Amino acid sequence: MPGEARDLNFLTGKKKKNVFFCFISWKTSTFVTYITINYLEIMKKSLFLFAFGLLAVMPAQAQWDRIHTSTTISGVLGVLNNSIESAERKKQMEIRAQEKAQYEQSFRDAMEEAKSFEADGNWEEALNKYEEAAKLNCTYGYSDQKQISRKISGLYEKAGRTEDGPSILNNGKTILADYSKYRYVRENPVYVNKKESGTKIVRVACSNTETRLEMETEASSADHWAHISGKGYIKGNKGGKLTVEAAENITMAPAKTYIPWPYQKLRFVLIFPALPENATEFDFIVPSSNWQFKDIKCK
Repeated sequence: MPGEARDLNFLTGKKKKNVFFCFISWKTSTFVTYITINYLEIMKKSLFLFAFGLLAVMPAQAQWDRIHTSTTISGVLGVLNNSIESAERKKQMEIRAQEKAQYEQSFRDAMEEAKSFEADGNWEEALNKYEEAAKLNCTYGYSDQKQISRKISGLYEKAGRTEDGPSILNNGKTILADYSKYRYVRENPVYVNKKESGTKIVRVACSNTETRLEMETEASSADHWAHISGKGYIKGNKGGKLTVEAAENITMAPAKTYIPWPYQKLRFVLIFPALPENATEFDFIVPSSNWQFKDIKCK
C-alpha cells in the first residue's frame, strides 16, 4: 500500500540514516581511538624520556648538591676559622704588647748594668748582663740585636771563656796555620748557590789526600742550630761522589751545634776524600736541604 510503502521508505530511510550515523560514529570513534592511542604512545615516550632524563640528572644533581653543600660549609667554616684566628692573633698581640711594656725596664736595667761592669773591666759580670738583655731583646725587640751579639762574642774572649763558650768562639780553629801541602787553596772561591744565603764557603783547599771546605753560617734567630748530614757529598767534574769523612767545629747529625744569638757567625770545616787532580770544579750537595753549592772552582 502506498501508505505502507511510505512507511517502508520511511523506515528504510531511517535505517539508512542510522547506518550512516553508525558509520560516521564508527569512523569518529576509530579516529578518536587512533588519536588517543597515538597520544598515549607519545605521552608514554615522553614520560619514559623524562624518567630516563631524571634518573640521569639526579646523581649529577645529587653530586652537585654534595659538592655545593660541602663548598658552602667549607666556606662558612673558613670564614669562621679566620675570624677566630684573627681574634686569637689580636689577643696574642695584645698580650705581647703588654709583656713588652712590662719587661722593657728590665732590659734597660740589664743593659745599664752590663755597660757599668764593662767599664770597670768586670768582663764576666758584663757578659752575664748582656746575655740577660739579649734574651729579652730577642723576644721583644727593644734594640739592635746585632750590636749586642757582637758585644757578647767579644766579652767571651775577654773573659777567657773561648773553650766553654759558644762554638762561634772557636772560629779560629778552622783556619790552618800552614796550607803549603795543598795543591790548590782559594779564599772566597767562585761558586753558584741559589738556595742558601745564610751559609757560604770561605775557603776551599785541595790536596792529594783530602778536599777541605771551610764554611761559615750566620744565625737568624736565638738558639739557631746547624749540623752536617752524613749524606753530604762532593762530586767533581772528573770523578764520582765523595761522601763527607769528618767535620770540625760542627756536629754530625742528629746532634746539633747551637749558635746562641742572632747575627753570630759559626765557622766550620767539612773534610772529604781527595778530588781527582784533573778536576777543575765540583759540587757540594746535602740532599733534601738548602745546602746546594755548585760549580765550585778547584783549579
